[in-house]
Amino acid sequence: MLVHFRLTVPDDLSQDVQQLLDDNECVTNLTVHEGVCRAPRGDLVEADVARERAGVLLHHLNELGLDERGGILIETPTGAPFQEADRLEALAPGHPDDAVIWEQVLAEAEDGAQPTVSYLVFLVLAVILAGIAVITDSAVLVVGAMVVGPEFSAIAAASIALVFGRWGLLGRSMRLLALSFVFAILVVAALAFLASRIGLVDTAMITKSRPNTGFIWKPDLWSFVVALVAGAAGVLALAIEKTQTMVGVFISVTTVPAAGNLALGLALWQTSEIVGSLEQLGANIGGMLLAGVLVIAFMRGCWGWITERSERVFGMRPLRRGLQPKRVRSAG
Repeated sequence: MLVHFRLTVPDDLSQDVQQLLDDNECVTNLTVHEGVCRAPRGDLVEADVARERAGVLLHHLNELGLDERGGILIETPTGAPFQEADRLEALAPGHPDDAVIWEQVLAEAEDGAQPTVSYLVFLVLAVILAGIAVITDSAVLVVGAMVVGPEFSAIAAASIALVFGRWGLLGRSMRLLALSFVFAILVVAALAFLASRIGLVDTAMITKSRPNTGFIWKPDLWSFVVALVAGAAGVLALAIEKTQTMVGVFISVTTVPAAGNLALGLALWQTSEIVGSLEQLGANIGGMLLAGVLVIAFMRGCWGWITERSERVFGMRPLRRGLQPKRVRSAG
């Protein structure tokens, strides 16, 4: 698997950038368009890089100052059906599916800590679905509320911020997480209170036996264990860009359902529901945050070493079309 680098390079950095790409044997399709860039003035340089070495190359480009003085765009092609792509994949240590580009992970974390209107709307809608799930005792609606909820992006951002010491990012992500849940819970509590005034909702609906949804406000040890596992899976999927795995994370943890139950408990002032929901919410967020920190710290320290040596255990990946790998010197 290759990634495509599109670089806007100021004139005085162009030779250094080209030399860096020329010396990297995991780079192909190097193209230089001299003098075509107007802001900043300079060259447009493009290259395809084995995904496993993209993070190292990006680090070296940043050391040259290109991230501050020029432009760096990274794209993932939908396909690379040519022999050189196969050769580069064999040259690069590890497997492209395991590759981590930490600069992109940090960029994702920054995006996940942004207090956007869409984030708040999705969270409010998710908590509304969770409240309806409690009233109707519907496990299907619980799952729907979990999938709609956007809160994991802020939790992942906080985990990444703690490991990398980005205290500003940590503050923004935790503030978003806290204020967005308070806002969503209060909105849904107000709606539930109005519904109770006109007879659509009553206390019996949430205090009755609820075999399908009672678990969302009764935390136990397994609630915390599930939060740990889901948090670990979530940050791993984020780091290696396995976005389809995130859906499994969303439907594993009852964070949003607990918020929906809390909103109903506040609207109808049921103390046991309020306390149990707060405990569930705290256990879920705390477990995911703890697991996220541990996994990101482990990956930052050991992931490259483990993935590069995994081929010694599992064997060299077979090359298509009979290509043979060449020995390559270290890129960093």
